[in-house]
Amino acid sequence: MNAGSDGAGFGISVRMWLLWVLLLSLLSAVSGAADSKAVTTSLTTKWADTPLLLEASEFLAEESQEKFWDFVEANQNIEGEHDDTDQAYYDLIVKKAGALLSSVQVNMLKFALSLRAYSATVYSFQQIASNEPPPSGCSAFFSVHGEKTCDEEGLATLLKSAPERRKPYLFKGDHKYPGSNPDAPVVILYGEFGKPDFQRLHQVISSKVNEGLATYVLRHYLANPSGKKVYLSGYGVELAIKSQEYKAKDDTQVQEAEVNATVIGENDPVDEVQGFLFGKLKTLYPELKEQLKELRKHLVESTNDMAPLKVWQMQDLSFQTAARILAAPAVEALTVMKDLSQNFPTKARSITKTVVNSEIRKEIGENQKFFKGTLGLQPGDSALFINGLHIDLDTQDIFSVFEVLRSEARVMEGLRSLHIDTPYIHDILKLNVQPSDSDYAVDIRNSAISWINNLETDHRYSSWPYNVQELLRPTFPGVIRQIRKNFHNLVIILEPTQENAAELLSVAEMFYANNIPLRIGLVFVVSDEDDIDGMQDAGVALVRAYNYISDEVDSQSAFEAVIAMFNRVPIGGKLSVGDVVKVLEKRFPYVEVSSVLGADSSYDSNRKEGRAYYQQTGVGPLPVVMYNGIPYQREQLDPDELETVTMQKILETTSFYQRAVYLGELATDHDVVDFIMNQPNVVPRINPRVLSTSRTYLDLSDTNNFFVDDYARFSTLDTKEKSTAVANSMNYMTKKDDGYIRPVTFWVVGDFDKPSGRQLLYDAIRHMKTSNNVRLGMINNPSAAPSAETSRLARAIWAAMQTQSANNAKNFITKLAKEETAADLEMGVDIGEFAVGGMDVSLFKDAYEGPKFDFLLSHAAYCRDVLKLKKGQNAVISNGRIIGPLEEEEVFNQDDFLLLESIILKTSGERIKSKVQQFGIEEDRISLRASDLVMKVDALLSSQPKGEARVEYDFADDRYSAVKIRPKEGDVYFDVVAVVDPVTRDAQKLAPLLLVLKQLVNVNLRVFMNCQSKLSEIPLKSFYRHVLEPEVAFQADGSFSPGPMARFLDMPQSPLFTLNLNTPESWMVESVHTRYDLDNIYLEEVENIVAAEYELEHLLLEGHCFDVSSGQPPRGLQFTLGTPSEPVIMDTIVMANLGYFQLKANPGAWILKMRKGRSDEIYKIYSHEGTDSPAESDDIIVVLNNFKSRIIKVKVQKKPDKFNEELLSDATEESDAGFWKSLARGFTGGGKPEELKQEKDDVINIFSVASGHLYERFLRIMMLSVLKNTKTPVKFWFLKNYLSPTFKEFIPHMAKQYGFQYELVQYKWPRWLHQQTEKQRIIWGYKILFLDVLFPLAVDKILFVDADQIVRTDLKELRDFDLEGAPYGYTPFCESRKEMDGYRFWKSGYWASHLAGRRYHISALYVVDLKKFRKIAAGDRLRGQYQGLSQDPNSLSNLDQDLPNNMIHQVPIKSLPQEWLWCETWCDDSTKRSAKTIDLCNNPMTKEPKLQAAVRIVAEWTDYDQEIKRLQTRVQERVNHTKQPQGTDVHTEL
Repeated sequence: MNAGSDGAGFGISVRMWLLWVLLLSLLSAVSGAADSKAVTTSLTTKWADTPLLLEASEFLAEESQEKFWDFVEANQNIEGEHDDTDQAYYDLIVKKAGALLSSVQVNMLKFALSLRAYSATVYSFQQIASNEPPPSGCSAFFSVHGEKTCDEEGLATLLKSAPERRKPYLFKGDHKYPGSNPDAPVVILYGEFGKPDFQRLHQVISSKVNEGLATYVLRHYLANPSGKKVYLSGYGVELAIKSQEYKAKDDTQVQEAEVNATVIGENDPVDEVQGFLFGKLKTLYPELKEQLKELRKHLVESTNDMAPLKVWQMQDLSFQTAARILAAPAVEALTVMKDLSQNFPTKARSITKTVVNSEIRKEIGENQKFFKGTLGLQPGDSALFINGLHIDLDTQDIFSVFEVLRSEARVMEGLRSLHIDTPYIHDILKLNVQPSDSDYAVDIRNSAISWINNLETDHRYSSWPYNVQELLRPTFPGVIRQIRKNFHNLVIILEPTQENAAELLSVAEMFYANNIPLRIGLVFVVSDEDDIDGMQDAGVALVRAYNYISDEVDSQSAFEAVIAMFNRVPIGGKLSVGDVVKVLEKRFPYVEVSSVLGADSSYDSNRKEGRAYYQQTGVGPLPVVMYNGIPYQREQLDPDELETVTMQKILETTSFYQRAVYLGELATDHDVVDFIMNQPNVVPRINPRVLSTSRTYLDLSDTNNFFVDDYARFSTLDTKEKSTAVANSMNYMTKKDDGYIRPVTFWVVGDFDKPSGRQLLYDAIRHMKTSNNVRLGMINNPSAAPSAETSRLARAIWAAMQTQSANNAKNFITKLAKEETAADLEMGVDIGEFAVGGMDVSLFKDAYEGPKFDFLLSHAAYCRDVLKLKKGQNAVISNGRIIGPLEEEEVFNQDDFLLLESIILKTSGERIKSKVQQFGIEEDRISLRASDLVMKVDALLSSQPKGEARVEYDFADDRYSAVKIRPKEGDVYFDVVAVVDPVTRDAQKLAPLLLVLKQLVNVNLRVFMNCQSKLSEIPLKSFYRHVLEPEVAFQADGSFSPGPMARFLDMPQSPLFTLNLNTPESWMVESVHTRYDLDNIYLEEVENIVAAEYELEHLLLEGHCFDVSSGQPPRGLQFTLGTPSEPVIMDTIVMANLGYFQLKANPGAWILKMRKGRSDEIYKIYSHEGTDSPAESDDIIVVLNNFKSRIIKVKVQKKPDKFNEELLSDATEESDAGFWKSLARGFTGGGKPEELKQEKDDVINIFSVASGHLYERFLRIMMLSVLKNTKTPVKFWFLKNYLSPTFKEFIPHMAKQYGFQYELVQYKWPRWLHQQTEKQRIIWGYKILFLDVLFPLAVDKILFVDADQIVRTDLKELRDFDLEGAPYGYTPFCESRKEMDGYRFWKSGYWASHLAGRRYHISALYVVDLKKFRKIAAGDRLRGQYQGLSQDPNSLSNLDQDLPNNMIHQVPIKSLPQEWLWCETWCDDSTKRSAKTIDLCNNPMTKEPKLQAAVRIVAEWTDYDQEIKRLQTRVQERVNHTKQPQGTDVHTEL
């Protein structure tokens, strides 16, 4: 015993001693080494910090409005309830929210507060308040229909006068106080809850609501916003290593900024460097802290040597990295993966020494077959699944992942509260119960349909084969088989006087004339009144004429005559009786027209049946076209669309028939139409209300012991508990009395003492008697206050259900539902008279005459508060789905119940029932409990937003090649599966995400390695950090820590880095406040820290726009975005690719309009979706209130009188003044309106892009050279996306000094266009891909001048150069310097054959005729070609130059004279004298650095450079001077 402990002690002292020796020997080597360098990046919002209390309330509002208001009430005076630290405030918020949330949801809340996900929501209300605008001196105020006040007396007065003013528009995210009276005036309270002012006003208004005098809406409003900004997370930062083949670094010294040194954290628990675990060592030997720090620094510097690896060393890096990760203990494996992938360039050398064992290789190989087969993943691809839902890492950001987690948590907890065990929960989740889009059909075997042709009997088809086996004969794909069978039936139901009737009939005629194997039938819906005849009503005339001709001749002639009648109708006109008469007279000269069309016509068959068939099938608004009984969608009725969709359906259905013939279900002697009409999707009636995909469900996921017969108790419950109490108390009628589990539950809601309620109940009972899958319950919704007289039937039904056997009750209630019974009861006949045989009448009478009305009161309250029905309204609830309120005259009959049942059975009922049967519920009332469970689970699952189907992954093996983390026992867990190659960008993103998930929720996590073998280059050439924290962090003193940021510590100092941000798709960020060149970070020259600060400048609103009539995008249409007070803040142009447009915005409510001028003269808005205003309204309101992407769809239509006008025509000029004003104000600033005195023709527009300090220095010199040589006023356009803060700060001073205008334009690379990853290539893309949308339409010529160019002539000459009809002009490459021939790649190979004798042009200088460019859709063609070519990483190596040269045959280039561009690399010295511009091209032979070349080649370059430097010094002095005395804002005197 003793010896053992001595031994241990000895071990420690020896290790101690060795460590000392090691430290001493190393320290002698490292003394005098520099401090470690770091790069940090943070991203803040433009708006002020929003209080966490309000953000938490928005989180709760997404759970339910009730929870939101409970939270508001609970936090009335939160200020006084905690000591003043931030941490105490935060803990209190979490505690108060925790009272309303489950533990999983509390973790979600902490994550949401750390992400600041609801900051945008809170700020959007602030923006809406600023539009009011707030009255002065009020920290909280009421707005009553537009008038404002902040005291009680004022409110009373405003409420009185409110009805005279318009009600305000309420948004989807508004918070309505429960119990608000919808008919009363709307009072909006703007305030910050938790503050005393709010409390005072809240009490006033809530008492008004309780008196029924107001609808109360709360919007957040901060009277004094904080000075701090919101620090965001959920983005990635990449530090990429740049190629230094051509030196492109600026030599100007940067002034060091003072940096907060706390960023460098020493709290990493593992902190492994070259095998030493410094985190552990520091805890074991605290006394050696300083020496360990020195040792660590030395080791870091020796590992950071990034000597290139040999190719044979790289081959196996992916597997070796995986092996390193799998060797770590499971708890740390993710941390190891994160460290290796995010710092790969410095880790690669040590990873090459790892040995990979054969089991890992073998298992990865096996799994990869599976990944490829079922998930479509190649080696090296990655994927993430949460509970089987696929999370696409490219398109989904952390905010959408967060939503997935929340909705999954809701379902899992719902299932949990129904007492379902965890293992079963995942089984149930995998059931796909979403309403399938399988199309329902109606029966077309009806005499109301007039068939024009019949493929089986008409003579014209007699040569076609008759045997169904013909379907199995092979043909070319896409060939429509001509078989003499009515496989394909098209029915057109139309009202002849509607204006699109002619178009539909002409499509039908085209099908008929071209012998398409399609049987065509017509149903004319015309007036069915007897006293209307064909001489006064064109519709009736048409029907009678059609019947006459088909009787006299045949239906084909009748159809031809109808077509002839419609051909007489002018475009946009309607069919008239005259048209019918003219055709009849011409074709049948001998007949008396009035005898055919007049009052006593005998050709009236089918007239009434047509309308009856249309109403009975319930197929929706006319015209309707059906294929085999399936109605087309509205947008498919456009003539061109109709043709293609129908052909497509014929081809699709053919394969269905082939299968039926092959399986012997369909033979030649069968009637094909009967076969189709016996399919399960054929229903007697299609009710759009039942089939609509926007559905509301009750929340039944609760278990309690409350009932409706105790009204006092019932009225105190919340919504969810009330629903459960109603379900607990419900008694059901069924077809048979047996222990069968019924998957379909109907609750019929109505006033059963009124005829409409009884009719609904009677139809439901009739349906229930036909199906044993259904059980039927009743909820009474009385029209008047419950009393003995007004509730005879309701009480009788209730009493019968409570006291009688199920069968007797059913027969008795069926009797009660009949009208004659009700009439007798009214007359005073005793209810006992209607008793059915076997009923216990006395027991029934006792219950019926009992004094308690509790169940009636509870039902009435339930209908009002939960179902939101008015008194006496009818509704049907099927498995928790609310269908209603049904309108007064709306038909909802037995057929509709059948349709409802078949939908449930098909999507969810049967599947859930079979799962429930596996649970084996042991109880006496098994069928009741189980049927209840089916109903509740169905309501819960179906209420989830429709997502993609869940993926089933029964994986091969996870013994050797997967990281596994098991969930905590007993709790609900998320099933997370990731497939990843550890040396890819996806691994850099996934590892931190999985680490956060693991801290956030209980997970069952498996990470499968999906490695690539035989790598030929380093897989990751960048360092990466993903900024994401599971909860808000605090400092030691309890204040908030500075906010999440990316930290790159211990970076190697030799490489040149460029910094990129990888943000969610809809964010536009810009760099602010940094003196360093983030494009060229060279750590050797940096004192200690490069702190890059970014700001979220805009959230994008994206959309797609189409012209309804042509189905094409309206190219050149312009939209503006603004507020009521400032209608035009942003503007944009619609592209032809996908009708795409994007607008820059920020959280708040915005109004989208078409721009004044040609856009709104020619077009009007037809409809819109994804917006926040009703689809009919003309003003499109869009509320941006979160960080997620927002995409809307807008349809426009030409105005009738502008039908033939085009937006982009040569003749029209955008001359309206409004356009020019907005142009002056620009997207981001620039000249002031009054400076725009010059004519627009006399401005030269010059576009340029630059990134990095060196190129910005060149850019300033290029501008100066233009200004020195050009007499005409100049306006520069710069791409804002990549400019440094330094440049943006200096440019206004330069503009003022030299008197030019400028504008910064920006465009976010659209998500659907293939993304480039390298910054340089992205910038090249911007030079060419967005020319048609970057500039306002009024700019019709733009010159592009490269930043590294020097201009020696007046550019007016180039602007006015005649392009001879080409959209743009480029200079060809010089051919005069002969020694460079070996580098002229366009002289041989692909380019030589592609150009076919044309010249290859250089993209450093070009002139674009934007009018022509837009007119021929050049931009869209270039983007289309780019999309095709860029998928191959080896094509378009010089993107901006190769693309236009590649497209030379589609978009012609006018070659500019050679002297427009001289560059030493390609042109000989003799031509330099006549050069109009000089470009500093890279020289592939000498690789001379840019700066050196500039000074050597261009004589005037140094003078220009000095001139600008002098200006910069003056500006800097002025700024410093302004800063010192007042300490105010930088821009005071400038």
